[in-house]
Amino acid sequence: MKVAVSIVDDVFQAAEELAAREQCSRSSLYTRALRLLLADIQRDEITERLNDVYSAESSELDPVLRALQARALSGDA
Repeated sequence: MKVAVSIVDDVFQAAEELAAREQCSRSSLYTRALRLLLADIQRDEITERLNDVYSAESSELDPVLRALQARALSGDA
């Protein structure tokens, strides 16, 4: 899909130089950058949701499970 966007001069110039160094098209570079940004935002949203859950719920391991895990890791299981 073709779109027209405005980009400040210094960012545009830096992107042009990066595309040349990477030997890729401007479209490829912008697509890659947007994919990375979108993935980063999604990770932040997931972290935020997990923080919300664990702010209301204890994240501590049940004492019985903790003992079983320690026993298994020590090789005494």
